[in-house]
Amino acid sequence: MKKKLSPLQWAGAIILLFLFILFTLFLYSRFHEDARFEKFAEKFFLTDLCSNPINLHYTLMNPADWGIDESSLTLPVYHTGQASEELEEIRTALRRLETFHPERMSAVNQYTYILLSSYLSATEDCASYLYYEEPLSPSSGAQSNLPVLLAEYRLNSAKDIENYLAVLAQIPAYLEGLALYEREKADHGLFMSDALADKVIEQCGALMDEQALQSDNHFLEITFAKRLDKLLEQHLIEETDAACWRAENKRLLTTVVAPAYNRLADELTLLKGSGTNTRGLAGYEDGQEYYQACLRLATGSYRTIPEIKQMLSGDFEKNYFALITLLREYPALEDNLSSLSSTFPTLPPEKILAGLEKMTAEDYPAIPSETECTVKYVDKALEPYSAPAFYMIPPIDNTKDNTIYINRMDTAEGLSLFTTMAHEGYPGHLYQTVYSGYYIHSTGADPLRSLLSCGGYIEGWATYAELNSYDYAIRLTKEKHPETEVLYLADKLNRQIQLSLYSMLDIIIHYEGASYDRVREILSAIGISDEESIRAVYEYIIGEPCNYLKYYLGYLEIEALKERAEVLWSEDGFTLYRFHTFLLNNGPADFRTLSRLLETTRPDGNSHLLEKKN
Repeated sequence: MKKKLSPLQWAGAIILLFLFILFTLFLYSRFHEDARFEKFAEKFFLTDLCSNPINLHYTLMNPADWGIDESSLTLPVYHTGQASEELEEIRTALRRLETFHPERMSAVNQYTYILLSSYLSATEDCASYLYYEEPLSPSSGAQSNLPVLLAEYRLNSAKDIENYLAVLAQIPAYLEGLALYEREKADHGLFMSDALADKVIEQCGALMDEQALQSDNHFLEITFAKRLDKLLEQHLIEETDAACWRAENKRLLTTVVAPAYNRLADELTLLKGSGTNTRGLAGYEDGQEYYQACLRLATGSYRTIPEIKQMLSGDFEKNYFALITLLREYPALEDNLSSLSSTFPTLPPEKILAGLEKMTAEDYPAIPSETECTVKYVDKALEPYSAPAFYMIPPIDNTKDNTIYINRMDTAEGLSLFTTMAHEGYPGHLYQTVYSGYYIHSTGADPLRSLLSCGGYIEGWATYAELNSYDYAIRLTKEKHPETEVLYLADKLNRQIQLSLYSMLDIIIHYEGASYDRVREILSAIGISDEESIRAVYEYIIGEPCNYLKYYLGYLEIEALKERAEVLWSEDGFTLYRFHTFLLNNGPADFRTLSRLLETTRPDGNSHLLEKKN
């Protein structure tokens, strides 16, 4: 005979069943929301990558592992109305994000959601100002970046070679699209000034130098041949095939790529005179508003323009008076600054990198030991158009192999090379990129995070690394050269003053509408009177809005986070190692998000910001 359940037992059973149902619904809700978001993020990631085969090639070592056929992709070609279409695509993505419930996601997915929302919102603000973007800026435009990317295009197989040659064949359509965009910019009264156009036109001729092509001495021929030779040494290709590929590369460069660059130069020549604004973005209608949007996207800072100016001016005054005080205390210091190179040992960049890696280990978390770096030098043809140095970001699925380029025209030996390698290598770009890639992968975070541009964080971190490297330089030299402590401190202060000043000029030019004469007055007041130097600074800032601010405002934002961390962690233990770990684990990110995380981070490293709300 079965024993009947008592009313109390029945009530207990019902409660347990109810709790089980609730728990089941919770699990379904959570995992369902995670799955939905991860599917969305993956589609966003792959769509972005497949829009440009060059970007794809640099982002993924093995696209096939992601289900992508690299050979089927083509370079993006701009068409009429595309600017409006891209804006709508961003807004569609934002609307799609609004359908998710981040509180039901894992902490990792919550954070990706926050970063993506912030990035898309900032991108939308910029994109809403149609035709304000300038893809052909003299210093970092598509016309000068493309040859560098081609020279470094990874060739590991015959398939890579075929894909590379296919990209060369697509360059005319790509450049024609850029020319169309520039014509539409001109139609809207937003074409660049004649001075900037002249620089881009000159670049087009220099980058595809006819004499170099005729003499088989063009850098895109030389670099291509070297990559083929490496594959031949590894017995991955045959000499007969290599000879055919060399000939095809030559044919494409001389009959396809070079004429396409010439046509772009001709198009820009015809558009000269239509760009009547010789000042910064403030000279355009809605230019101030566009500049604010660009500033937020470029730097990841959410401070107002007055707040940023105050931050920069305070930093400038502090460092300027510190330098003046040093010069008064050490009258011979000004003359000795010219002898910086003699006080620092002449070391090859590879040895500097190895030394920095060891010296920084105490204050920075480790990265995989198998990480390698090759140092290369910018081809002479590209020296006038390249940065003093730059780091080539490796594929996200293979961060082992890294490359740093040095421009011998702009980077001296000694201390200058040391701080440059800190900026580009350890603990700068190379270190931060490898660490972030490794951490994102180890936590199971979506690879989409690698595509979210956070210029202020990335360049701010590298500037932070560069300026901190002066302390390491002092350690290396003060035993033999005791004077280096004061000497290097003065050089560091001078560097900060320069970056702070140029960052303020960026705001003064692009937001306040300062003319060249006004900029000359400002610089003359602090002892900078060389007309050629003033003109160079002015024209660079005109062509690269917000660029200096990415570096120095980014650095100041990191310093502000560090100062706040010192206060918040004063009782349970602030260390540089702990702060750097926090910053590296949660970046790249905008500074508003990092600030919120810092304020809500507990001693165990977890954040209230990313807790479940059941």
